[in-house]
Amino acid sequence: MLNQQKVLTMDSILSVFVPIHREGYKFVGAFLVATLLLYLMEMPSFFVNLAIILTVWCAYFFRDPDRVTPVKEGLIISPADGVVQSVGEAVPPAELEMGDKPRMRVSIFMNVFDVHVNRIPADGKIVRQAYTPGKYLNASLDKASEENERHAILMETESGKEIAFVQIAGLVARRILCWAVDGDEMKAGERFGLIRFGSRVDVYLPEGVHSQVCVGQRAIAGETVIGNEKIREKDREGEIR
Repeated sequence: MLNQQKVLTMDSILSVFVPIHREGYKFVGAFLVATLLLYLMEMPSFFVNLAIILTVWCAYFFRDPDRVTPVKEGLIISPADGVVQSVGEAVPPAELEMGDKPRMRVSIFMNVFDVHVNRIPADGKIVRQAYTPGKYLNASLDKASEENERHAILMETESGKEIAFVQIAGLVARRILCWAVDGDEMKAGERFGLIRFGSRVDVYLPEGVHSQVCVGQRAIAGETVIGNEKIREKDREGEIR
């Protein structure tokens, strides 16, 4: 009984410590070095404590937890952690050459406290990618989809439909990272990129697919279902309770 309690206690402790993505090592390391230097220089405790807080926040920002991804055929999963900023029809980015017919778009806004590792929304093949330089407007603004720096990806799902997802830089974001390669066969929930620091991801659902999330709802990358190719339910509505 005592050993079982020890195991449960250890599991509880380990559950608090989430792995840090490798892209964050240099940033966390830089903050650690700065903190140590401030301490060795005997700077006022305010600055040392501030450096410690920033180091902890940086490690928290680059956390990369495992996720349990639903594997039912036809599901479209959120590619980002954050709040659903908007749901509505919009024309996909011109650089993806998907035509000018509006598609249902779900926009997910990530603040600086959300996990910023992005995940593939559906099973399928990467068809085309396009990077577009731009501004660094607040990612919560609708015009950020067109004016901000972005990286757009077109994927063909296993059922042969097109889905697009776009990483958009935000007010303080200065680097979009994407590891997906054209021609790659990928599964929903797989990691494909990361945005530093605070940003947004737009998902253009396949034709005829409606949103399964509501504005204001919190989405979890790799877990929250935002669409389903197999059903024709109308866009969902919600209210704060």
